[in-house]
Amino acid sequence: MSITWLFERMARRPDVPALIWNDTPYTYAALLECVDRWRDELDAHAVQGGQVVALEGDYSPAACSLLLALIERGCILVPLTDSVVAQREEFLQIAEVQVVVSFDAGDDWRIERRDITPANPLTCSLRAAEAPGLVLFSSGSTGKSKAALHNFVGLLEKFQVERHARVTLTFLLLDHIGGINTLLYTFSNSGTVVSVRSRDPDVVCKAIADHHVQSLPTSPTFLNLLLISEAYTRHDLRSLELITYGTEVMPASTLERIHALFPQVQLLQTYGLSELGILRSKSRSSDSLWVKVGGEGYETRIVAGVLHIRARSAMLGYLNAPSPFDEEGWFNTQDMVEVDGEYLRILGRRSEIINVGGQKVYPAEVESVLLQAENIRDAAVVGEANPITGQMVVARVNLFAAEDPAGLKRRLRAFCRERLAAYKIPVKIEISANDQHSARFKKMRRSAS
Repeated sequence: MSITWLFERMARRPDVPALIWNDTPYTYAALLECVDRWRDELDAHAVQGGQVVALEGDYSPAACSLLLALIERGCILVPLTDSVVAQREEFLQIAEVQVVVSFDAGDDWRIERRDITPANPLTCSLRAAEAPGLVLFSSGSTGKSKAALHNFVGLLEKFQVERHARVTLTFLLLDHIGGINTLLYTFSNSGTVVSVRSRDPDVVCKAIADHHVQSLPTSPTFLNLLLISEAYTRHDLRSLELITYGTEVMPASTLERIHALFPQVQLLQTYGLSELGILRSKSRSSDSLWVKVGGEGYETRIVAGVLHIRARSAMLGYLNAPSPFDEEGWFNTQDMVEVDGEYLRILGRRSEIINVGGQKVYPAEVESVLLQAENIRDAAVVGEANPITGQMVVARVNLFAAEDPAGLKRRLRAFCRERLAAYKIPVKIEISANDQHSARFKKMRRSAS
């Protein structure tokens, strides 16, 4: 595939930092030189267009330039990060990876060839079209991970429209649709990508202060951790202009507190899926959970309260599961929504709804209330089978300080009674010592039934 347009844009500002990695800036000129070296390396290792290539790494100069070189060559890219190390072999097999390029902490790399010939019909059709591809694995939070295969042509199309050049921190991982979107958006607009060695709140805040980061794409779970850590008090975050949040439902209480702390920062809810890409979005206001999604290349409709999307950039299909598209190309997101004119409010995944005697309980609403209670560090709400009501609400909470369990339960129920309908109040409250979010900083809700 020709991505000459992208390289031409990158070449326009040769002295501007394209990437800051380990606090060292790498200009667009340096990154393009690295892409050129990769062309020679790929030739030397007989990596050809149509081959399935896994890239194991993060946002380093060599890894980012390899990603661009693989797209240009027409390879099928499978980005993998440390967050999926336990599933590495499974993912390599599902994607039928032929070449693995692994990067270490110093950005040194090694190439491993695998004796395999891709046989999946979707992969074969993409290879026959001589188009670059992208394989993304779902988090598997509700079951086995699914491998979404994209034609990279459709994903790249929207980046040809020039938009704002910003200094953006790469919070979302490189094997996440949001991470890929952040990287390509920034490069296509001659902005600067700021890489961090971890997603610890202090590390993130220090990077924002040191490199005058303007845009932070992140998750509601991280924003809650930021509030808990108070890292924002230890670093100068005045450069921040935009915080985008997605991947999960934002608790109203978290959004309210973030907006109060950063009134000058635009807060924008984003929406995207591994299967469809990232949609353009517009929040009604920085303190509102109502959002407009869609834009060119996307159509939306609501069916029985569930959001359906038809996208020009939709994946070709799953490598390891049946196609989720209907005969007209619509994808059921499984996200329950409310509608107000052009705006939507996302309530939660249909699979996570708790049915209490026929009444619907959305976990995010209950979690938002619990997070306002004294001594509550984090909370996750799930449903558990109940012989009378069908299900009951169960809350698992993390505490700042030890507390008598019986007293805690009485206190939290009383707190909830003032803010929630009776059927939404947790019947069972458990104290947990474990983190309730994944390596992708997404809330983990493991149903108890």
